[in-house]
Amino acid sequence: MATERTLSIIKPDAVEKNHIGGVVALIEGAGLKVKAMRMTQLTKAQAQGFYAVHKERPFFGELVDFMTRSPVVIMCLEGENAIARYRDVMGATDPKKAAEGTIRKQFGSNIGENASHGSDAKETAAFEIGYFFPGFEIG
Repeated sequence: MATERTLSIIKPDAVEKNHIGGVVALIEGAGLKVKAMRMTQLTKAQAQGFYAVHKERPFFGELVDFMTRSPVVIMCLEGENAIARYRDVMGATDPKKAAEGTIRKQFGSNIGENASHGSDAKETAAFEIGYFFPGFEIG
């Protein structure tokens, strides 16, 4: 198994409800290490750039508005098979369908406000980590 890095975002809904510690506890409990972390308020331009792949989708505007409404916590996570492991920890996109003990089951409200974002592939993780963390920031 390979050590990988992935990006995690604790979305505005979970930050607003003071679930940062709970989310980080689940991440660390799954054996993933937080290599870099920061809380920030995304600008509209940052959110549009990050989610550019969804630009033509009907939900793009709502997504950008949601991600910019209040602060988020952005993390670079590292561990064995970090991408798949973190996606397991997050659970299904729809919190109603997510497994017990997952981030989205515990802290998400609905498909739109589902508490967390995670990279879905190595290429995506490389882009997403680079988008928020210049390489010199991560040891």
